[in-house]
Amino acid sequence: MFSTDFDPSLALPADWRNGTFVGRIDTGEGPTPVLLSGGNLHDMTPVAATVADLFEKAAFDASAGRPLGDIAALGLSAAPGAKKRLLSPVDLQCVKAAGVTFAVSAVERVIEERARGDYAKAASIRAALEDKVGSGIQSVKPGSEQAAALKAALIEDGMWSQYLEVAIGPDAEIFTKSPVLSTVGWGTDIGIRSDSTWNNPEPEIVLVMNSKGKPLGATLGNDVNLRDFEGRSALLLGKAKDNNASCALGPLIRVFDASFTMDDVRSATVDLDILGPEGYSLKGTSNMSKISRDPTDLAAQAMSEHHYPDGYALFLGTLFAPVQDRDEPGRGFTHKVGDIVTISSARLGNLVNRVTTSKAAPAWTFGIRDLMGNLAKRGLL
Repeated sequence: MFSTDFDPSLALPADWRNGTFVGRIDTGEGPTPVLLSGGNLHDMTPVAATVADLFEKAAFDASAGRPLGDIAALGLSAAPGAKKRLLSPVDLQCVKAAGVTFAVSAVERVIEERARGDYAKAASIRAALEDKVGSGIQSVKPGSEQAAALKAALIEDGMWSQYLEVAIGPDAEIFTKSPVLSTVGWGTDIGIRSDSTWNNPEPEIVLVMNSKGKPLGATLGNDVNLRDFEGRSALLLGKAKDNNASCALGPLIRVFDASFTMDDVRSATVDLDILGPEGYSLKGTSNMSKISRDPTDLAAQAMSEHHYPDGYALFLGTLFAPVQDRDEPGRGFTHKVGDIVTISSARLGNLVNRVTTSKAAPAWTFGIRDLMGNLAKRGLL
């Protein structure tokens, strides 16, 4: 059953009272950065007006904030108009994503490309590619001499693809997933374009960096993907990825400290559970230990020669590529309105969203001008 009422004992990891978490809430005045420490929530506006500012200052000392009480007793909700509303945990950070970071996802992207977004052709192409490509790309380090040799062999066999280039070549695929302030959070509806007929969730761990590119924490994310759009042309990536309500993050950002480190990200298991309105069920698992590039390398590649004065969040990619049939043999998986998507990981909790169309989802109306105006009105600038 889908609920917008936030219960930390269900949404957060088992050790949530021992960790440090950052998020945003709105109690009626406007978006407010909060710090969860020892089970108690603190309003951090006395030291930082935004989450981006909080990460830039690394101001993770709860004593510097204003106590709000035990989070379990606050009655937070993700429902629009709720008196104490839980929001997406990022605000001014750029939201980036790394694609094709696992061997299986590379194969699936090649399938999309060769099928030109036609799900009916996918099964036969998948069988041919997995036999010739699947094991090969899992055994080489991207950018290595072995990777270059595999590329040469695949080109000779007529099997090369732009997706294999970013899977085993020296440069990772990094793209902009979502505009600043457009992400949705835990317990909200997540949007799929109404004209898409082949799509899926992408359960991922998301790193959060400061302006220097230093990872300071992690959360869960759903990098919704439209396989029909991107499959027709890689130049449609923006249309496949950036749509209203199509990027979910949450529930909170877990800050790196003695209880949670980058090694926990490297060894994490990310589970996916989809429950359809017709009773359909799909489960999947993504093991971060199988990622082709280290998370810190991906963070550095996202930083590259860019500048992110407000920091950035980075989706690390997923091993999950759903091929389980839903409606008819050979069609594979695609979303239906009403699907409940749960993404979970032991050290980060779970991110739950209900699927709707981007057209039907609440419009994104609160932008940077609105935030600056709100902060100025509250005397926080």
